[in-house]
Amino acid sequence: MYHLDVCKEIAWDEPMTERAAGLIRMFGVRTYRFVHQRLRHTCRMTLKPGDIVYITGASGAGKTVLLNAIYEQIPADQRLRLDEIPIETGRPLIDFLEKPLFDSMELLRQAGLSDVFCALQQPDRLSEGQRARWRLARALTSGRTVLFADAFTGSLDRIAAAVLAFHLRKTAAQTGKIFVLASCHEDILPELLPDILIVKYLTGRTETLYRDYKRDPSRR
Repeated sequence: MYHLDVCKEIAWDEPMTERAAGLIRMFGVRTYRFVHQRLRHTCRMTLKPGDIVYITGASGAGKTVLLNAIYEQIPADQRLRLDEIPIETGRPLIDFLEKPLFDSMELLRQAGLSDVFCALQQPDRLSEGQRARWRLARALTSGRTVLFADAFTGSLDRIAAAVLAFHLRKTAAQTGKIFVLASCHEDILPELLPDILIVKYLTGRTETLYRDYKRDPSRR
């Protein structure tokens, strides 16, 4: 279990050139707002085994900032970014899993890759959706507890995205792994069923919603 108290402050550090100042005045915004205002991203929550945290909101609202801030609070030996897992080549998937054959196929099943043709394929020859599920399978063998993914399902067609979300929900429940995901896509929420939904707004405001309302600290 992890008790997190996240507070990340972002200052505007771009150079204020003459043309930039002119552009700001054109839009009726005071330069003071850019030079002195700080945008603060805050969030407090407790992560339990099997939890899925989903950070969503408009582009530029601070989803990645918040995800990175949560990542920094997890011990280095317990965290892993799915999108940083390399895609191997030269051998079929089944050869990269150092487990007995039956256990390896069960792991691929959890990640949605139990089809025999997928198991015999080289990772670098998989489709984008299959690669995402392969990274999930590799993450499950890593021994890490908290798994992170930014721009989750962003490169997938929406059917593949729904399939991945469905398998990830099942995997979290079966393994006790914690997933912290960020994406602007909300269409996968029925399949993903996140335990904690964090909505980021362009104003910097953060709204945290719990699937189990009893976990909401504001209700206590």
